[in-house]
Amino acid sequence: MATTAAGLPREVVRVTELREDGYEVVVIGGGAAGLSGALMLARARRSVLVIDGGSPRNAPAEGVHGLLARDGMPPAELLARGRDEVRRYGGHLLDGQVDTVTRDGEGFVVALADGRPVRAARLLVATGLVDELPELPGLGERWGRDVLHCPYCHGWEVRDRPIGVLATGPLAVHQALMFRQWSDDVLFLRHTAPPLTDEQAEQLAARGVHVVEGEVASVEVVADRLVGVRLRDGRLVAREVLAAGPRMVARAGFLAALGLPAVAHPAGVGEHVPADPTGRTAVPGVWVAGNVTDPAAQVGAAAAAGATAAAAINGDLVAEETRRAVEAARSTTRRGGIHE
Repeated sequence: MATTAAGLPREVVRVTELREDGYEVVVIGGGAAGLSGALMLARARRSVLVIDGGSPRNAPAEGVHGLLARDGMPPAELLARGRDEVRRYGGHLLDGQVDTVTRDGEGFVVALADGRPVRAARLLVATGLVDELPELPGLGERWGRDVLHCPYCHGWEVRDRPIGVLATGPLAVHQALMFRQWSDDVLFLRHTAPPLTDEQAEQLAARGVHVVEGEVASVEVVADRLVGVRLRDGRLVAREVLAAGPRMVARAGFLAALGLPAVAHPAGVGEHVPADPTGRTAVPGVWVAGNVTDPAAQVGAAAAAGATAAAAINGDLVAEETRRAVEAARSTTRRGGIHE
């Protein structure tokens, strides 16, 4: 087979028919975590299938930031490159939705929404999460543009601009103090949040973050630009950027049949699927990586988690294969002894 200058095979493997004997690993979710894991597994010469529904969390963003050597790259381009890399090593990719996952002996059956079943010895779940946004008129349409949540993802792009932090969750004060690093014009919009503690009020005042009382009724936009928020009493608070912490909920409903539901995150920011540092869950044979387990993980951290989980999965398969090889060798030795 012809190779590239880097020694990669040129052949691109495309899924036309799923393997009848299944896959050693099925990766559910084709974002940074899932593709990174699939790449590692394909390079480990494992049969791997990535199933992706095509709805990445960061699709509204113009670029991925803080990712070494890829800073500013559009999310769609990053994923396209990742898919090509997985294919080059023989990995399969499939556009589709997973309906359910059930145990089948020592492995699993992944039921696709179109009715097709796929067998897997191991699972890597990297389906990410859903951002449940505050129900304010105009907010959803600006998400990922001038309504943001992550200072490390977007802080540089909104530096020195007037920023309002909408108090929608337990980390709102922390979020305001963080955005203060990028701008000295930050307002804390208390909205419907509980009153600040004395310590919180002192912290915000010390950093020059003014508190605006009153419920926010809507996001105001003029000529496709955010100009502020309208309070319930009619006042307009002029802002160019709004930071709002969504409730983050893992896309993991299909794991319920395995006894692996998403649970409340310890930080109170939503729901996640718990796992150990390698991504191993409480269900044998199932690993998770990326935002489905770590809601705060950015693209780089999610990709690293996918690679870590893939290495753990490959190690688990090697251990199983070694155990079976030892058992087979012992059985052969015993039979040989009987015939002597």
